[in-house]
Amino acid sequence: MHERQGPPQPVRAHARRNREKLLAAAQDEFNRVGKNASLGGIAKAAGVGIATLYRHFPDRESLVLATYEYEVDQLCSAADSLLKTLPPDQALREWMRRLAALLVTKQQMSEALQSMNPSDGGWASESYAKVFGAIDSLVAAGVAAQAIRADLGTADVVLAMSGLLRLDVSGDWRSQADRLIGLLMDGLQAGIRSDIGVDGGWNA
Repeated sequence: MHERQGPPQPVRAHARRNREKLLAAAQDEFNRVGKNASLGGIAKAAGVGIATLYRHFPDRESLVLATYEYEVDQLCSAADSLLKTLPPDQALREWMRRLAALLVTKQQMSEALQSMNPSDGGWASESYAKVFGAIDSLVAAGVAAQAIRADLGTADVVLAMSGLLRLDVSGDWRSQADRLIGLLMDGLQAGIRSDIGVDGGWNA
């Protein structure tokens, strides 16, 4: 009797690498060109053939959704890495800048994202849960370090961030985002202490 064997590990690892390269290339192209970015251009930027792209993503909609989920995962993972390298209030400020960039991307891809079948709607709630969890860890770290107010919960902070959903993607949205984030941080730090430094410009 012969044991059944799965695909060789190198093959699976190669497929994972190709998928990661495609998602990274798609992220760059969608951010640069918008939702109508050339799939052939994405495949070329990733260093793979168009057949490889379609093997991982059978249509444009599936690639758009996977790219958005990829960006959400990157954003949420950044919360822990930022907290390891920056004071909690600065980590929260920088993370919100990255959130603003993601929300701009979502606006640019909104037509494609909204075209998903109702049965695919779980992606939205899953993404929201991940983002909420990242904000929760940043807020908790800020409160523990006495860098932000302790009388506001994560839900309050999320609600206050809703202004980032209205950034003008056709204008200077980065400057607009920095102003909104500055106002939000002023509110989060009101009454804490007067010697908290204010981080400078856009780093995303």
